[in-house]
Amino acid sequence: MGKAFDSIKRGLREAIAHQRGKARGVKVHEPSEIDVQSLRKRIGLTQEKFAAKFGISLGTLRHWERGDRKPHGPALVLLRVIEKDDRAVLRALS
Repeated sequence: MGKAFDSIKRGLREAIAHQRGKARGVKVHEPSEIDVQSLRKRIGLTQEKFAAKFGISLGTLRHWERGDRKPHGPALVLLRVIEKDDRAVLRALS
């Protein structure tokens, strides 16, 4: 069929093997959990200001801080970037 098709086919087979626990050499990157309340306090923002600045629903932020829920996926990645360089994130958002 072609190189692109073969590459996609190989990738799908690898993904299926990984899902079944049979893949070798697969790298999975999962950010570790984060203490959202400590992060927010370190930056020096109220819940309302933190949520507004970073586009997070206030209710969601409160759930994270209480431990009812945990951030995952893109939200966890965003929080990790904020943790590393909150000013860079703020510059990017302005």
